Amino acid sequence: MRELVLVTHPEATHHVDGLVGGWYDADLTTRGLAQAEQVAEAVGSVGSVGQADAVFSSTLLRCRRTAEAIATRVGVEVVLDPDMREQSYGVAGGHPPGTFPFVRAVRGDDLLRHHDGVEGSETRLDVATRIYRALERIEAAGHERTVVVGHGGASSYVVTAWLGMPLESVGPVRFAFASGSITRLREKDDGERSVQSLADTAHLR
Repeated sequence: MRELVLVTHPEATHHVDGLVGGWYDADLTTRGLAQAEQVAEAVGSVGSVGQADAVFSSTLLRCRRTAEAIATRVGVEVVLDPDMREQSYGVAGGHPPGTFPFVRAVRGDDLLRHHDGVEGSETRLDVATRIYRALERIEAAGHERTVVVGHGGASSYVVTAWLGMPLESVGPVRFAFASGSITRLREKDDGERSVQSLADTAHLR
């Protein structure tokens, strides 16, 4: 049996400052740092997950801080992967919402390829392609129990990739991931894959 524990970073400065995130390299807030320790405690106490073989993380600071807390708890080194970053919102990152014109998708649009009109921003296809690529590398590493630290928006594609959903099918798919959540994904020896829990936040105080 293999397990993948997907963690979303806790409260970051762009949340409380009301700024667009994406590739904007926000740090965790004081509350977020405390939540990262709560996440690490929870991950380290969920049965066999406490013996995690590896911790992978987005390169952005808010994820790195979270991953470092977990890695210290389970006794491994953090592996950073830029493909695990959140969706880029281009020049809008780090600015208040509405600073740059934003073209919303409407019913009937190709959600996978829709572009919001902001310079430098990514489509869902761009993000999903990166995440699928990252998960292929993570799985190829061959660890039995892996922790992956990522972002709320991009984490939907970790789940779809784990479940084997074709890339072309994920345009309209979106799961709700709260900050600091833990999702447990499992593969049985016969290859069956399941979502054991999704975006759990019971560990946060």
